Amino acid sequence: MDILITGVILGGTYALIALGLNLQYGVSRIMNLANGEMLVIGAFAAFTLFTVGQVSPLLTIFLVAPLAYVLNWLIYRIMLRPLVNRAKNRGMLEVDAILTTFGLSFVMVGIMIWAFGGDYFSYSYLARPITVFGDNYGLNRVVAFVCAAILCAALFLWLNVSRAGMAIRAVAVSPENARLVGIDVPKLSARAFALGGAVTAVGGAVISTFLTLDASTGVMFTMKALIIVIMGGVGDVRGTILAALVLGVGETFVASVIDPGLTLVAAYALFILILLFRPQGFFGRKPT
Repeated sequence: MDILITGVILGGTYALIALGLNLQYGVSRIMNLANGEMLVIGAFAAFTLFTVGQVSPLLTIFLVAPLAYVLNWLIYRIMLRPLVNRAKNRGMLEVDAILTTFGLSFVMVGIMIWAFGGDYFSYSYLARPITVFGDNYGLNRVVAFVCAAILCAALFLWLNVSRAGMAIRAVAVSPENARLVGIDVPKLSARAFALGGAVTAVGGAVISTFLTLDASTGVMFTMKALIIVIMGGVGDVRGTILAALVLGVGETFVASVIDPGLTLVAAYALFILILLFRPQGFFGRKPT
C-alpha cells in the first residue's frame, strides 16, 4: 500500500509536468524541448515570492499562470509561427521545432543563471508529515498531488465539454479537417501552446514546495515529460494521466524493492516496452 500511495503521489507530479508538453505537441505540433525550463521558471517565481514576501506557492500559481501564458504565446508567435508557415510537411516542422526549442532551452538556462545564479534553491513549505492509511507522507507532496488532480480534472472537462476545448481536440486530431469546418487553426495552435506553457509553469510552482532545483535541471523534466507523452499518446489527456501514474508507481516499486539507483533505468525500460508493443499510446487505436 505504501508503494502504491507513494507512486500515485509521484505520478500526480509527473502528470503536471507532462500535461503542458502534451498540449503543445498534440495540438500545435511543436515538440518543445524548452518545456522543462518553463517549469523551472515557474519554480523560481514561487521560490522568489515565498522567500521575499512569504507568498504561498498556492497563491503564486494565480500570478504564474497568466504570465507564463503570455510569455509562451509570444514565443509561439515570434519564434515558432514562422517555422509553421514555411514547413512543407509535418516532418519538416518537427525537425525545425526541435532544433529551435533546443536552442531556446539554452537561452532560457543562461538567462536564469544570469538572473538567479547557478546555485540550487529550495524552501520549506508544508514540510511536515501527514498520516494517510496508517503511513506518513510529506504534506507538501500530498498537496501537490491534490493540485495535480484538480488541474487534470479541470483540463479534461474543459477539453471535452467546452466549445473551445472541442475545437482544440479537433485540431489535435486533424488540422486539415478542422480548417474545413471553420476552425481558426493558427489561432488555436497559439493558444494551445500558451496554455501548455502555463500548465507547465504552474507545475513548477507546485513541485518547488518539495524539490530542490537549479537553473539547469529543466532538461531532466523535459525528458520525463517526453516519456509520459509518448506512453500516453500524443494529444490524449487521459493517456497522459494514466502514463504518469504508471511511471510513478513503477519507479517507486523499483526504488523500494530493488534499488533506488535503477529508477531511471525502469523509466526508460517501460518507455521502450510501450514503443515496441503499444506505440499508439494507452488509449490510441492501431493505424489501419
